[in-house]
Amino acid sequence: MAAIRDESVRGEGVGRRVRPVPAVTRAVAILRLLGRSEEALGVHAIARALTLIPSTCLHILRVLVAEGLVAFDPETKRYRAGAGLLTIAKGVLRRPGFAELVQPDLDRLSRVHGVTAIGVEVVGLEHIVVVAISRSDHAVRLHVDIGSRFPALISASGRCIAAFGGHAWSAVERHFRALRWDRPPRRSAWRTEVEATRVKGYAVDEGNYIKGVTVIAAPVGAGAERVSHVVVVVGLTEQVRDIGVDRLARELSATARELSAKLGGH
Repeated sequence: MAAIRDESVRGEGVGRRVRPVPAVTRAVAILRLLGRSEEALGVHAIARALTLIPSTCLHILRVLVAEGLVAFDPETKRYRAGAGLLTIAKGVLRRPGFAELVQPDLDRLSRVHGVTAIGVEVVGLEHIVVVAISRSDHAVRLHVDIGSRFPALISASGRCIAAFGGHAWSAVERHFRALRWDRPPRRSAWRTEVEATRVKGYAVDEGNYIKGVTVIAAPVGAGAERVSHVVVVVGLTEQVRDIGVDRLARELSATARELSAKLGGH
């Protein structure tokens, strides 16, 4: 992870700039690091991974331990994610929302077509977070789990966000330039595809993001005209062609519209 810089950042989901709070940003970075680490980490390993001053990292860790969000082993002098995070997560999971609504649709798409079906939450132009998934038994298996994060504008879901996110094109282009693809699309071609997505209501990425893999996505709006979530299907390009890109796109678009209505969107 890159060093945490003290600069203004865009507020997530509200489209305005807010002043960052470095201590909070660093605490969140530590929690994310410990959350995805398979083993406990020492303070120097954490500080090195996040480009933090060790003494600053230690002060934040002590607060997180005191709040029960991080556990500390006095024998090994190492830290791991604490049980207090589960309490917070359970509170979120108890509230019915997009993940609960989309799961039956993802299971159906995966079962009927043998594709991997995914539901993601949009966090501005920064990233998307996987909140629901239904895996297929076919050969293509993505390294993705609940909580996985990806750049917001990558692949077919990114075209949906660029088309329906309500963001200024200058900001969209700035984030687009930082993306990494197997077969990067030309910026002019990508913008044409974004405009087509606005018309069709869905987007297709055929081998740009991952060579040999086709991704189809449709936007979901919740209480506003801007996209809040995206439903996605992923399969080998040959497999998707056999099923029919248009067929999958129509089913996905219908699913997205139904979800938007359930969530109070348009």
